[in-house]
Amino acid sequence: MSTPLGIENISTILVIGAGTMGRQIAMTAALAGYATTIQDISEDGLAGARAELEGWAAGRVAKGKLDEETAAAALGALTYNTDLEASAANADFVIEAATERLDIKTQIFERLGKIAPAHAILATNSSTLGSSKVAGATGRADRVCNMHFFNPALVMKCVEVVRHETTSDATVETTMELARRLGKEPVLINREIPGFVANRLMGAVRREALFLADAGVASIEDIDTTARTALGYPMGPFALMDLVGLDVVNFIDQATYAETGAAEDAPNQRIAALVAEGKLGRKSGAGFYDYK
Repeated sequence: MSTPLGIENISTILVIGAGTMGRQIAMTAALAGYATTIQDISEDGLAGARAELEGWAAGRVAKGKLDEETAAAALGALTYNTDLEASAANADFVIEAATERLDIKTQIFERLGKIAPAHAILATNSSTLGSSKVAGATGRADRVCNMHFFNPALVMKCVEVVRHETTSDATVETTMELARRLGKEPVLINREIPGFVANRLMGAVRREALFLADAGVASIEDIDTTARTALGYPMGPFALMDLVGLDVVNFIDQATYAETGAAEDAPNQRIAALVAEGKLGRKSGAGFYDYK
């Protein structure tokens, strides 16, 4: 099999998916000087990504947090395409950030295995699905891993790099170094486990916070205040869930529970009820808190 290119030879990155995570991962790569393509099957999705990233860059320039030359270079490094074959043809590194559905991801990785250059590393940004679930479809399982960014990807420093049983050392080393060159602080997870590390830690805190609120021990506001003022958290667990999106939190719970079957991993009914009401957190204007 072909050996993955070393970090010095990676110049072109493909990000699949123009949603919140995909567009921010792509901008992060462009800011680091990589020629970056955002691919999505939706023209509207790509147009939305372009508009948001141009607005973000203009806002950063206006606030003096980004100089005009750097912003222009990053925006110029981005291209947008609905054609996966054309987008993947010259990619050195692919980061899939599509819908969190295994059937869709498997189809994408099967196609990537056929059309991406032999040396390319194929990573998934999935927060719940280990890359072993799609690696076999590529015909190059040794060059597949998770590269899990956190929302908002332009701000959050952590990237979880998760290897599966046949991920090569070269793939891991290159992915870790790429994360560093994107300005991130990667952590290596040596074997797949549902929720990886961050979501498992967050899940433990979240479960206890929900228990305390449901038992009437303290209010949501006071639990969040305690987390901030006693534990030094930048925000409390309820405010964090609202930021991430309660639909995303509920999906992670469902996926983890499907993997483990453990009672403690079962989706929380309070969160499920809020999702059913359309209260998804900040993005919908209401969740545990009201943002309207």
